[in-house]
Amino acid sequence: MKQIAYHLRGSLKLLRMIAVLSSSMVTILSSLLPLYLYSNLDTITLTFMFLFLTSAAILFHGVLTHVFNDYTDHLSGTDTKSPAILSGGSRVIQDGIFPPELLWKIGKVLSCIFLLLAVLFFLTSQIKLSVLILVGIWAAVSYSLPPFRFSYRPFLGEWLSLFPAFLFLGIAGPWLLLDQIPIWAYQNAVVNALVCMAWVMVHHIPDMEADREAVPPKRTSVVWFAEQFGQSTAKLPAIIYFLLTGCTAIWIAYTRPLAAMMLAVLVLLVAWLLIRMNTRDAYDVTKVEKYLLLIAMLIALGLGVIP
Repeated sequence: MKQIAYHLRGSLKLLRMIAVLSSSMVTILSSLLPLYLYSNLDTITLTFMFLFLTSAAILFHGVLTHVFNDYTDHLSGTDTKSPAILSGGSRVIQDGIFPPELLWKIGKVLSCIFLLLAVLFFLTSQIKLSVLILVGIWAAVSYSLPPFRFSYRPFLGEWLSLFPAFLFLGIAGPWLLLDQIPIWAYQNAVVNALVCMAWVMVHHIPDMEADREAVPPKRTSVVWFAEQFGQSTAKLPAIIYFLLTGCTAIWIAYTRPLAAMMLAVLVLLVAWLLIRMNTRDAYDVTKVEKYLLLIAMLIALGLGVIP
């Protein structure tokens, strides 16, 4: 029983539910709350869609993405050298809970199952579900595994892996339930994807030295800025992505001025926090990251509630 409980706790660590909750789950809510509040769709249908998308997010984000990411970052050595406050992976390998070979097998088996499901849905004309599954596989594989390994290259990890994953997750509910995707669904999805990218940049700051010493080096956007312009500029990727988020408020203001005002205020708050953040202090960065996770949830839920 103790061994079962030990591995169960390890499985929960692997999921990194704080990250899944503050990004994937609130992105789903951001897309479904307007349908709950302002559409004629019945509550049972919407609740089923929420549970379906949440389960998919846990499998693709919580399991598949983290399995591959933990495995790759263990092999390169970056997770071993990480200060491991909030960053540095789930630590299930470093703590001896699961061997890396097991994570690799889990990732391969899950990927094969998801690919078979994508093919099955395609053959049965469920094209939307097939596309969503393929995007989820692409994001997990391209972010961590060679030959892509985009998380090890500046800008590519967030733009080619994270952004499409969260964009499609953000429109998935309305896409599956409605004849046409409303403009607010695109707006919410883009904002939530940009916010996720921004806090991931902050998440990478405490790991800069470990990432530099990895084999191969993990040259995140944060590391690239620090190498090009100095340590203090490591916060710039997060600031830039939040400023891009702020720019979307102009787009949103044409149809939803109150939502745009809420977004602009929270982006300004984040900018203030990031400017004051000490990139050389891992504990200060972690404190700011916790604030950003909370603000990310407020933005996602606010966009879902405010018409």
